[in-house]
Amino acid sequence: MENHLFLPNLLKQRAFLTPERRALTFKEHRYTFREVYDIAGRWAGALRNQFDLKQGTKAGVLIRNTKEGYFLLLALQQAGVTAVMLNNRLTNEELEFQIQDTDIDALFYDKEFQKPAYLLKRSINNERVFSLSEVESQQTEEFQPQEQTEMDSICTIMYTSGTTGKPKGVLQSYNNHWWSAVGSALNLGLKETDVWLCAVPLFHISGYSILMRSIIYGMEIKLYEKFDDAAVNQNLKEGGITIISVVSAMLQRLLKDLGEDTYHPDFRCMLLGGGPAPKSMLDQCKEKGIPVYQTYGMTETSSQIVTLSPEDSLKKLGSAGKPLFPCELKIMVSGQEAAAKEQGEIAVRGPNVTQGYFNRQEANTKSFENGWFLTGDIGYRDEQGFLYVLDRRSDLIISGGENVYPAEIESVLVSHPDIAEAGVIGIDSEQWGQVPAAFIVAEKKLSIADLQDFCRNRLAGYKVPHYFYSVESLPRNASNKLLRKNLRELVDKGKINEN
Repeated sequence: MENHLFLPNLLKQRAFLTPERRALTFKEHRYTFREVYDIAGRWAGALRNQFDLKQGTKAGVLIRNTKEGYFLLLALQQAGVTAVMLNNRLTNEELEFQIQDTDIDALFYDKEFQKPAYLLKRSINNERVFSLSEVESQQTEEFQPQEQTEMDSICTIMYTSGTTGKPKGVLQSYNNHWWSAVGSALNLGLKETDVWLCAVPLFHISGYSILMRSIIYGMEIKLYEKFDDAAVNQNLKEGGITIISVVSAMLQRLLKDLGEDTYHPDFRCMLLGGGPAPKSMLDQCKEKGIPVYQTYGMTETSSQIVTLSPEDSLKKLGSAGKPLFPCELKIMVSGQEAAAKEQGEIAVRGPNVTQGYFNRQEANTKSFENGWFLTGDIGYRDEQGFLYVLDRRSDLIISGGENVYPAEIESVLVSHPDIAEAGVIGIDSEQWGQVPAAFIVAEKKLSIADLQDFCRNRLAGYKVPHYFYSVESLPRNASNKLLRKNLRELVDKGKINEN
């Protein structure tokens, strides 16, 4: 007989322990944990009684960062329904694939997405498509939430961003989310006064993990509908916000808007994920005293799995840190563990790591080895065990037999005072196999000769881009990660201007 771990119903327990503590601030609306639990329970009653969603069913979620979207996510937990988190930036064709792949029992959408939701009806069992306002209007007191949470049950399914190949549905259990939150707290610490500003999407692991931490820690979330650099900076300068999650593109905008100002001393953690960060940006943060904690994680690890501890943030600039307390990490080369400073594939293990992909046996066999998850990312550890993430293995450029990492070139390019963003891919070359090509968002026209000179002074010759393309913006996914495969599509379709 299998042993299943149960904990008290997480939200119910939090509402019992700290009922009057603030849980959520959204615009002018404020809610305590008692209020959040009551609303989530009434919404769960609607899901169960009016929309016939039984425990163990799956519901697609097409939402924005709003209080209604937040309540829906908690209601699905209370009803024991797995949330299939749909990225609202995807095309209908992409959404249709994910809906059919998971065979959802219903779709819930924000009013802004009414048109795509109705177009997706044909892909859903019995065309069951409902707006959040319908759920809200049908809420009922006649619902008894489960007393316990079965921690191995699947809480969420999130699709990989699809930076390479077809997206895969990552299974995330309550246990995965629990240990992600515990590992984060053991690393970053926890204060009664903590308030986490969430301007990253709730449908993405970066946002959903903040929701789970809030419940587990008893911590307030200040929820933003979308990222607004000026408004966020104002919050961070005024005080009251202690932690925020960002990726490099967001931090870059914050720094530009901040100018000569500084943040309030209450602010203690800028959690920076989403891939390697430009060293020039980290140096700028160091000069301004911004407490940047570099981190490394992914959908498959239910958010961060490696984070740089506060005492190491300055002396190990550029490192993602060491594994969180419950987690392990190693670097693999040709099936063997690599030595210090040797580059290879990053492998991780821990209770926050997914049990696998939904209905993808081949991918599971390829990605898991003796309990270790093979990330597909390239990095190395130094002699003290600090991880340095170089790039995605799939994005690696091999030029004349040399390994070239796009992130390194991008870091150099964005250190140019007139370049706001940069993306680099490899383009086929008869002579070298591949050569780097750079796509830049520049604030003024720059000559190719000047750009090459700038790079030659900072990079080995074989790393200097052979081509420079000027674009208005770089393609990014919902979590602001650069989509390099879309840069390649720009080349193929000729939708670029050579600088």
